[in-house]
Amino acid sequence: MKLHDLQPAPGAKKGRMRKGRGIAAGKGKTAGRGTKGQNARAGGGVRPYFEGGQLPLVRRLPHKRGFRNRSRVEYVPVNVGHISEFEKEVTPESLAEAGLIRKASLPVVILGGGELDRALTVRAHRFSASAKAKIEAAGGSVEVLPLG
Repeated sequence: MKLHDLQPAPGAKKGRMRKGRGIAAGKGKTAGRGTKGQNARAGGGVRPYFEGGQLPLVRRLPHKRGFRNRSRVEYVPVNVGHISEFEKEVTPESLAEAGLIRKASLPVVILGGGELDRALTVRAHRFSASAKAKIEAAGGSVEVLPLG
């Protein structure tokens, strides 16, 4: 087989429909446009928004203002007071095991609610300023994990 022998399988390609070429052609006379009316004429038809004078759907629906940021990151919040029961290390995996978050794959933010009485190494994706201060005041350390 050579390049000049290549061709589609028989019946794979269908010829285009030639409309308005007589009744024997199958799409003659009105050429599939029906009889009379705006859509039967050359250059006829209505613009997409137009609904025959009826108030268009776009205008009937209530207008929703603002926009939704597609690149927004939704963090799962965990307060400092909830991690005070942990022994040494706090990670998203250990939080998921303890039932404080649903999944370990979700981004976690540590917030400053509650008190901390022991030194912990806390690994999370984000920390509030008050949470960071409380963890470091208790003798612990903070490690920011990369997103994704």
